Amino acid sequence: MTAGDSSESIASLVGLAPLEAILFDVDGTLCDSDPLHYYAFREMLQEIGFNGGVPITEDFFVENIAGKHNEDIAELLFPDDIPRGRKFCEDKEAMFRKLASEQLTPVSGLYKLKKWVEDHGLKRAAVTNAPRPNAELMISSLGLSDFFQAVVLGSECEHAKPHPEPYLKALDLLKASKEHTLIFEDSVSGIKAGVAAGVATIGITTRNPEHQLMVAKPTFLIKSYDDPKLWAALEVLEKKDA
Repeated sequence: MTAGDSSESIASLVGLAPLEAILFDVDGTLCDSDPLHYYAFREMLQEIGFNGGVPITEDFFVENIAGKHNEDIAELLFPDDIPRGRKFCEDKEAMFRKLASEQLTPVSGLYKLKKWVEDHGLKRAAVTNAPRPNAELMISSLGLSDFFQAVVLGSECEHAKPHPEPYLKALDLLKASKEHTLIFEDSVSGIKAGVAAGVATIGITTRNPEHQLMVAKPTFLIKSYDDPKLWAALEVLEKKDA
């Protein structure tokens, strides 16, 4: 969606007033973690001779791994030995946590939006396909442990994203209505989950290309939380609410 679509983007959020809640994915949405996941997968897969020892490309990572649940990744990478795939994913997550504890950076403008959410007294939850140790490490490293009133994990639901269940569970925990909630997501899988839950979902092009995210039908796309398009839409929401 181009800058020319800004007025359309803003109009599409007006119906959310009064806004009750904001739900955030974690990986790639709160922090720019995909490069760390990509590095861990690339190094460890090369080490075991996956793909004939040829390192996976970033395109392969974006299309097959980013945003997906580990159970699905295990099946994709090790279709003939899923228990081995699960163990591989566990080891990869341990490597990711080591990298993340040293190198995690917030998505630009995150703390500005955090303040806005707090100032408006909105309910908030993190909804992620990440394993609990990863989610807790990322949220705590970003200083957001006290910010979120709930953390919903795909692995603790019957279905992970792209199924809507994790988002529907978050709405239920927060006692928020889907008609007055906003979701931020950075992956095709996550946007599909938000849209299927019937919630306005804004896509962030942290790492994943615009054309791929648009396939999942987000309300609109932003580059980061500093994006003027986002703040113009929030301003219109504030006025409508007033």
